[in-house]
Amino acid sequence: MIGRPRSPRSSGGTPRVRHTVLGALAGIAALLATGVTAAPASAAPEPGVMAPSAQRSALDFWTPQRMRAATPLDILSVDRSDVRASAPRKGRTAVVAPSAPVSDAGPLAIPHGGGPWSGGGAVAKTAGRVFFTYQGRTASCSGNAVTSANKSTVITAGHCVKMQGAWHTNWVFVPGYHDGQRPYGTWAASKTLSTPQWTASEDINYDIGAAVVAPLDGKQLTDVVGGQGLAFNTGYNKPMYSFGFPAAAPYDGEKFIYCSGTTFRDFLLSSDHGLTCNMTGGSSGGPWFTQFDEATGTGLQSSVNSFKYNFLPNAMYGPYFGADAQNLYQSAQSS
Repeated sequence: MIGRPRSPRSSGGTPRVRHTVLGALAGIAALLATGVTAAPASAAPEPGVMAPSAQRSALDFWTPQRMRAATPLDILSVDRSDVRASAPRKGRTAVVAPSAPVSDAGPLAIPHGGGPWSGGGAVAKTAGRVFFTYQGRTASCSGNAVTSANKSTVITAGHCVKMQGAWHTNWVFVPGYHDGQRPYGTWAASKTLSTPQWTASEDINYDIGAAVVAPLDGKQLTDVVGGQGLAFNTGYNKPMYSFGFPAAAPYDGEKFIYCSGTTFRDFLLSSDHGLTCNMTGGSSGGPWFTQFDEATGTGLQSSVNSFKYNFLPNAMYGPYFGADAQNLYQSAQSS
């Protein structure tokens, strides 16, 4: 199923993105940080609030059968004519330390263009699949639990919380998902948020989303699965690891996939990081890490899977985590 082409934007600095939704036949977090610096003030992210009754409904809605039948939300597909360059606002470097426990993982060499993650470690618990209802159908993305004051914050892509003017419904996070298994439960969102730029005009440079999930069985998310760290305003051309649950061919959403290598700054139309990676739809919103430790599976989340150019299918792009990404994180963890 192919989404409607987006109309041109009126403001000169806002990109235009062609959204496509991949079906079977489609073509492609208490704050433990030290030294965190507040980002410059900007408009608060607009949230999608879900009442307790909606949270219960979401948990009831997502049966194993519906999860298996959910179709992957596409990695955004961008054409040369679709984007006008804009630049994310920068700020001072800030780091949030991981709260995920140290565990053993086997070393894996970089670079890697896409394949199953067999190293285990903390990332196999903090990352997970995201499920929601979009335009009347069941869909999936990826996300990651991060260290946060509320112990309940998940970072994902903006288009995995809101797209084509509407907030997604029945939004849940399944950390550690694999082969249809939900070892740490299903967590319903009480609120979803995005950057002001994505909320207002779906600016590809700000394709970052967050969710605050409700407690499950009296426990908070990162008390159960741990939380990865974050890093903001740390520059380009970094060794990074990308993770997700791609569900479009040749993947099926059941395996945890990773890519790794040294990133490059998008030399075409956006201000994003680029990475050689063959992940497909359903991996949207999966975390990118700097300073990733293969021995423990911990790192600093510095981006998310966002888009691909339709003429560069083996390159993934992820937004730069600048001042507005930091503001989004602060808003989410304060909820």
